Amino acid sequence: MGVKPNMNPTGWLKFLEEIASQADQIALQFFRKQNLQIEIKPDLSPVTEADKAIEKAAYELVQKNHPGLGFFGEEQGEVLKSDGARLIIDPIDATRNFMRGIPLFATLLAIEEGGEVIAGLVSAPALASRWHATRGQGAVRNGQSIEVSGIQQFRYSQVFHGDLSGLEETEPPPGAYTLMSQVQRTRGFGDFYQHMLVAEGAGEVAIDPEVRPWDIAALQIIVEEAGGRATTLDGDRSIYGNSLVTTNGLVHDKVIKILASK
Repeated sequence: MGVKPNMNPTGWLKFLEEIASQADQIALQFFRKQNLQIEIKPDLSPVTEADKAIEKAAYELVQKNHPGLGFFGEEQGEVLKSDGARLIIDPIDATRNFMRGIPLFATLLAIEEGGEVIAGLVSAPALASRWHATRGQGAVRNGQSIEVSGIQQFRYSQVFHGDLSGLEETEPPPGAYTLMSQVQRTRGFGDFYQHMLVAEGAGEVAIDPEVRPWDIAALQIIVEEAGGRATTLDGDRSIYGNSLVTTNGLVHDKVIKILASK
């Protein structure tokens, strides 16, 4: 039997915070560790012993506290199916940063129910930062409400992006460089952090041309609850579209149009 919607989003958020606290401890235990164990997965992306330990700890908490909750993780896939709610987890987003001792990494956690993400949390322990949101209740960083910027004009906008070489991920969208030529400033933070910066109002656009549901779920709800938009490169609102563009909402339609242009 799948878990039924017997817990409101705030209740789920408390459970995500419990998982995040364990994840933070594990991540910091392994961060900058000598001889960190690393494997290369079939898709050529790396996975560390920290990724595995965090996902395992989350899985055990689900089985202990909410045994009917579905579980969908980056490393294990969908190991607990449910006709109700499920946990979606990326144990360490930005694993390559983690491996190189760069503090821009995080655990991404979300609760999906009825095809909709209703609670999400991003915990970046090396930054001492945690963002969260529940559907209809706004977005928060470290206890303070956040919201996207009110900038409407491209010439004042800041755009964030990941790898532009095409070596790490897919090629940049066709109009990526056109977009970047029209804005005030660009920065290549990549991964979760760029989208949290959009949610905080520190930038107007963040672009991820190749991502998976566990990369997107928590980010989508936080950006949306901060007043922004989160869609695929095609403009679809879905965590299953394999790409992510977040904006302050005011420039979104124009961004999607430019990114698709050749």
